[in-house]
Amino acid sequence: MAKLTPLRRLPLPTSPSLRTPHHRSSSTKTKPQSRLPAAYYRGGTSRAVIFDAKDLPQDRSQWPDIFRGVIGSPDRYGRQLDGLGGGISSLSKVCVVGSAQPGDRKIIDEDGKQKETAEADVDYTFAAIGVVDGDVDFSSNCGNMSAAIGPYAYDHGLVPHIGNGHGEATVRIRNTNSGKVIHSKFPVVDGEAASSGSFSIDGVEGQGARVRLDFLDPAGSKTGKLLPTGNVVDIFNGTEVTCIDVGNPCVFLKAESFGVKGIILPDDIDSHPTLKEKLESIRRQASAAMGLSKDPASTPGSIPKIAMVSKPSTHVLLSGSQSDEKDVDLIVRAMSVGQPHRAVPITVALALAAAANVTGSTVHDVASRQRIDTEGITVGHPTGKIVVGAEFDVAAGLKHATVYRTARRIMEGFVYWK
Repeated sequence: MAKLTPLRRLPLPTSPSLRTPHHRSSSTKTKPQSRLPAAYYRGGTSRAVIFDAKDLPQDRSQWPDIFRGVIGSPDRYGRQLDGLGGGISSLSKVCVVGSAQPGDRKIIDEDGKQKETAEADVDYTFAAIGVVDGDVDFSSNCGNMSAAIGPYAYDHGLVPHIGNGHGEATVRIRNTNSGKVIHSKFPVVDGEAASSGSFSIDGVEGQGARVRLDFLDPAGSKTGKLLPTGNVVDIFNGTEVTCIDVGNPCVFLKAESFGVKGIILPDDIDSHPTLKEKLESIRRQASAAMGLSKDPASTPGSIPKIAMVSKPSTHVLLSGSQSDEKDVDLIVRAMSVGQPHRAVPITVALALAAAANVTGSTVHDVASRQRIDTEGITVGHPTGKIVVGAEFDVAAGLKHATVYRTARRIMEGFVYWK
């Protein structure tokens, strides 16, 4: 029997020697691929390539080209077959994680006393990569991928390990996109973040280890205000909307405003002749009104998020199973980077939890008054539901929000790009 030849480990190039990536170069010369250490994780209902900050060039202007090459964007076919993207916004993401760097600490006044914002163990930067246009957007956080950051930091030695290798770990994460801190709690087995467990989330097949995410003081992530325009309701293109900033800035309008059913599925949103264009027009006007862009034309791709909300209704989910109107407190159909989301972004769910408590908002108008779950508000989305626990104060807004997800390391090694 022939003897197998072991794989040869190539020396890892250091950051200064990284080539500038080439995309669709007209040159006919054969060139070696660039490569970097990386990991690939699922977090909630998203997946992303995760880099350790120390492995990337210190010059951050080089990051976008690297991320495009790794994910496979831009791709006019919308499939990202030449990279690790999956052709939809929830699978076209990159995260960068490193040890927390000292930064300006915001001093706040609480009960007449001064205190500092929460400490962090790691810094986490999120990038949304446009599938077709290749836009690299650092303007927002991804709540779903936040579920993978704690386990990644633990597995890669960015935080101290539990002494006996078993128990529960807590990682304090500072999201650099929003400046907000998230506490991630998850089980540890044999010295690594556990992946197996009995907890399940809608939109992901099977079960896994439960990851608890506590979003601290999530309001005002980009604008510093719960209601950035100062109004509970604004009107754009004759449509009533609520602009709110929790987790990420969001715009909520009632599905009935556009004459569509709130239970519309993503493919039907895609095929609708005018719906996406109307939503995008309102999103851009809201962006300028919220102070996120100087005008509608300069609106970032990933914020504000926009979503249609409606009252609970019995309907069929993407899986083919049925959701009863008694299963949820409200229904949402969210857009993400121009595409209908097949679940709901966690940051949108956080904003919904806050808006449901603001009397007169478009969300408050459609949400059930009696909550199904005492732990929080139950939000229905195309693949099921999610419960968002929230501590809401009418004067202070959303002080604290909790969601539960699962996460898993899929691979780690080297990622290559041209």
